[in-house]
Amino acid sequence: MQFDRDAQGKLTPLPRPSIDTGMGLERIAAVLQGKISNYDTDLIRPIIDHAAGLFGLAYGADARVDTALRIAADHARAAAFLIHDGVLPSNEGRGYVLRKIMRRAMRNVRLIGVEDPFLYKLTGFVAALMKSPYPELMESVERVARVVKDEEHRYATTFLVAEKMFQDSIRTLAGRQIPGALSFKLYDTYGLALDEQEEMAREHGLALDREAFDEEMKTQRERARASWKGAEKAAVAPAYQKLLERGRTRFLGYTDLAAECRVLSLIADREPVTHLAAGAKAELVFDQTPFYAETGGQVGDRGTLYAASGEPVANVETAFPGVPGLTVHRIAALAPIAVGDVLRAVVAAPLRNATRRNHTATHLLHAALREVLGTHVKQAGSVVEPGRLRFDFTHYAAVDRAEIDEVERLMNDQILRNSEVATRVMALDQAIATGAMALFGEKYGEEVRVVCVPGFSTELCGGTHVTRTGDIGVCKVVAEGSISSGVRRIEAITGEAALRQYQQANGALKRISELVRASEPELIEQVERLLETERSLEHQVKLLKEKLAQAASGALESQARTVNGARLLAARLDGMDRQQLRTLADSLRNKWKSAVVMLASVDENGVAIVCAVTKDLTGKVQAGKLAAALSQVVGGKGGGRPDMAEGGGKDTSALAGALERISAEVEAKL
Repeated sequence: MQFDRDAQGKLTPLPRPSIDTGMGLERIAAVLQGKISNYDTDLIRPIIDHAAGLFGLAYGADARVDTALRIAADHARAAAFLIHDGVLPSNEGRGYVLRKIMRRAMRNVRLIGVEDPFLYKLTGFVAALMKSPYPELMESVERVARVVKDEEHRYATTFLVAEKMFQDSIRTLAGRQIPGALSFKLYDTYGLALDEQEEMAREHGLALDREAFDEEMKTQRERARASWKGAEKAAVAPAYQKLLERGRTRFLGYTDLAAECRVLSLIADREPVTHLAAGAKAELVFDQTPFYAETGGQVGDRGTLYAASGEPVANVETAFPGVPGLTVHRIAALAPIAVGDVLRAVVAAPLRNATRRNHTATHLLHAALREVLGTHVKQAGSVVEPGRLRFDFTHYAAVDRAEIDEVERLMNDQILRNSEVATRVMALDQAIATGAMALFGEKYGEEVRVVCVPGFSTELCGGTHVTRTGDIGVCKVVAEGSISSGVRRIEAITGEAALRQYQQANGALKRISELVRASEPELIEQVERLLETERSLEHQVKLLKEKLAQAASGALESQARTVNGARLLAARLDGMDRQQLRTLADSLRNKWKSAVVMLASVDENGVAIVCAVTKDLTGKVQAGKLAAALSQVVGGKGGGRPDMAEGGGKDTSALAGALERISAEVEAKL
């Protein structure tokens, strides 16, 4: 290793060039244990032997079986560690890598005749095998197994769909070659791997057009690069990279909310400029700043820039890292600004204070969740802004009300203790040794900032925080739910937002007390009594409606016509709801034994239609088609079963003609 290549391709000589032998743990183990293959060491071979026992196969007897067993063992080990560390199978990022290796193991084992779920059993064995150097793996055995088993079932379902699509597609092939476009669709849309396609193709005497497939893959990669979410920032990165070479932005915001700062750069329309006119939108870089740049889930600060005279010259809409180490301020100029100007940068204190309350509360929430739900809980994303905090975490079950209450109690207990929120900068290894929690996949420098609530929470974090936990005031969970398989989301509020919510809830409670004429202590009992009364009244109304419908059925006898032994009725009965119409239609159908009944009712919402046909006539007339035809005439839609259907529309004026016309058509069919 001789050079460091940066994003622009520039090669910088390394201070200590070296040779990478590739001598990793497995190869060292192989040498020390006298083995030729990594797979024969005590790191992997026991997993292979366990897999062979699960499948009822022998290792070493068949090359194809050996390959599948090695893949299963290696990927089971990787999956166990990744899922334990908080990675979950998904369609993007590290989750996609995990899903790919898991499916590769499943696919290869399926090809040697094993179709039952197996990988979840292997990950449990991995945890037991590795528990001496990695005892923490045993804490998450059940969670890992559940994640893996769910993914195995998902793969089996997906494969069945993909296999059907493959079979359907090859039936219409003109030649003996599967086109690249079709092969890529099966791969990209249905998840059918190329080697599986080749295996299935051989079974049918077909071949894949690999060259065309590779072209499709190339086009897809180009589309992915073009739609990369960082493309816009990448366009201006060279300008920021040059600025970074002159030095990093000094962040003063941990201690100061205002500072004198020199303008180093102005960028408008992605181009560096020396001056900015009033009314322009641009991006500005200072030599130092009190503004926090949006990172780690915490939003960028907002505020105002002032000239030496005290005149406001720009509003800061947000701040973000143009490149790591360089804070960029997105501004709306109120007066002319030039490179070299010294401005007073002032962060909007109320917004910053609300944000840091929520950020410290996020740390308390994370620690409380781990205490209540288990240490498998790990952060999977967060948003910290003035109005709320949002925290995503790994957990494979809904959090019940009692658990949320306990999480809230633990958080607010720490807030009441008014503990000091200590921050220290130390070496990464030292921070990890103190028990500080690091987020999987995050990049940390040699030195890190540790934020600690003594005896409760210790995390690596570069965000802004309150001085003491009591500054948070109170923390209230307002929502909890699932956002994807194995990932939950909690939203909470603190400080003034929590006070406002309490006042609104208390106001609503008082208003309800006034409406039901009960004091707050008696409110629940009074509401329960009212609900019981309502249910009783609804039951009575239902019985009355049924009696009215029965009474109406007698009045409709004279309106029905007899056609070839069957009764035909098309009638409008205003004032009846759908339930009454259904009850009446069903009653007439049962009474007449052989009948077609079409009933309609008009109210302020439009036309309601119910059609019923006895079983003996559904071969000639179907209720679903009658409801659809009537509904179409009155400007709506309808449909249902051959013997009972519903519909409706808005054009009440067309109803009479519709009933008359459809009735005539039915009579002709009978």
